[in-house]
Amino acid sequence: MSTFEFHSPATAPDAARPLLEKVASQFGFVPGLLGGLANSPAALEGYLTLAGAFERSSLTRVEQQVVALAVSVENACEFCVSAHSFIARNLAKVDVDTIQALRNGGKLTDPRLDALATFARQIVARRGWVDDRDISDFEGAGFDRAQALDVVLGVSLKTLSNYANHILKTPVDSAFLADRWHRAT
Repeated sequence: MSTFEFHSPATAPDAARPLLEKVASQFGFVPGLLGGLANSPAALEGYLTLAGAFERSSLTRVEQQVVALAVSVENACEFCVSAHSFIARNLAKVDVDTIQALRNGGKLTDPRLDALATFARQIVARRGWVDDRDISDFEGAGFDRAQALDVVLGVSLKTLSNYANHILKTPVDSAFLADRWHRAT
C-alpha cells in the first residue's frame, strides 16, 4: 500500500493543478501515475514534457509502444506494462501477439520490431553501454542513428515513470485492469 497521495486536480499542489486539469480533459481521468507524480509538480512537468517529446520523435506510435513495453517489462513495472498494453492494443493498434511477446520478454515475429525491442532492453540492462554491434544490428533492421537516440528518449521517459511507480506503489487504474500484468517474483 502506498503512503503517497494520488492527486486529482482539486487536491493537487497549485503548480500541478493546471497540468492535471489538462490530463483529465484529454483522458477523461487522471491516471494514477500522474496523480502520484503531482506530489512533485516538477516531476509531473518533467514526465509530461518527456512524453510530449517522445510522441514527436521519429518512431511511429507502434514503435513507441514497443519501446514503452520492452522497457517497462525490463524494469518490472506492473503499472506501466498494464497501461501500455492497453494503449498499444486500443490506441496504437499493435497486434495481440506482439503485445503478448513483449509482456513475456520474448522474441517478436516482426524482425524490425524485434530489433527495436532488443535494442531498448539492451539499453536498460547495460545502463546505456551498448556496443557497436548493438548499433549495427539496430541499423541493420532499418533504423538510423537519430532513432537510436529516440529510443534513449523513450528509455528515459519509461525509467522515470517505472521508478516513480515503484516508489509510489501506484495501483493499476481500472481502465487498465483487463491488461493487468504481474512481474515475476
